[in-house]
Parts: sequence; C-alpha cells; structure tokens
Amino acid sequence: MRLLLLPILLLLSACAGVPKPGSDTVFIVVRHAEKAAIPADDPPLSDEGRARAQALATLLADVPLSAIYSTPTRRTRETARPVADAKGLEVREYDGGKPPTETVTVLHLRHVGQQVLVVGHSNTVPMLVSTLCACPVPPIDETVYGQVYEVRIRADGETRLSMRGF
Repeated sequence: MRLLLLPILLLLSACAGVPKPGSDTVFIVVRHAEKAAIPADDPPLSDEGRARAQALATLLADVPLSAIYSTPTRRTRETARPVADAKGLEVREYDGGKPPTETVTVLHLRHVGQQVLVVGHSNTVPMLVSTLCACPVPPIDETVYGQVYEVRIRADGETRLSMRGF
C-alpha cells in the first residue's frame, strides 16, 4: 500500500502548481525602460531606466508570474531583471524579430492559465499586444516609457486589454 501511495502523492504535488482548467491567461507586456545613449548598438539602462525597472518590480510584487521573457538586448534584460530577481525566475529570451503571431502562439500555448511578463521594444510591443488582444494598439512614441499593457485571455477566448502607467 505504501508503494502505491508514494507515486500518487508525487503526482498530486507535481500538479499543485498547474493552473485550474478555465483559468485566465494574462500577458503583461512592457517596453524596456529608458536606455543610456552609449554604446549605441546595445545600450544599458540609464539611471532613470534602472529606477523604472525597480518600479516595475514593485508594481508586479503581488502578481504571481510564471515566466518572464525579454528580447536578447541588454536594455530589455535589465528591465526584466529586478522582477525576475524578486520572483526567483529566470529571464527567458524570445526573438523580437519573429512575426508576432508566431511569438504569441508559442507563448500562449506554453503558458495557458498563467501570468507572464514580456519585455520588448517600441516597435514590437504594440504588435504583440495587438496580436494578443485582436484589437488595435497605437504605436509607442520613441520618447514614451512606463506603459503597462495587460491582456487577459479567458478560457473561452474572449480577451480584455487594460493599460496603465508605472
């Protein structure tokens, strides 16, 4: 009897973190924080950008994220890092140059019923968000930082977009 009970307990403990069927999938998408002027090819965050990245971590402190994604650039990784450190998560890379439909499909299938942070760029975030919510999203001006897009996808496929600053 004990031998039968051990595999059942292991299976139940493995399933404890699995979202319930019907749970919403939530994507929190942000543009990287302010970047330094140099080096021009892959700049780090500026002092203001590092402060904004910390503000993002504070904003998301109570959000149970399952994963964090950023493009491979230094500024997106540095924006995601304070959140990842606070959550004990790794920052996974995604290819911002791929078509948004491909990125969204992969991330959604991988994280059904979970909450995920995605950090991108002014030229990729609107396309990702628009693809996620199937709704129009205006471009982000190059001088605008600190906008959070939250796309909630219900199990029945209905989506809701909300935005706020940080």
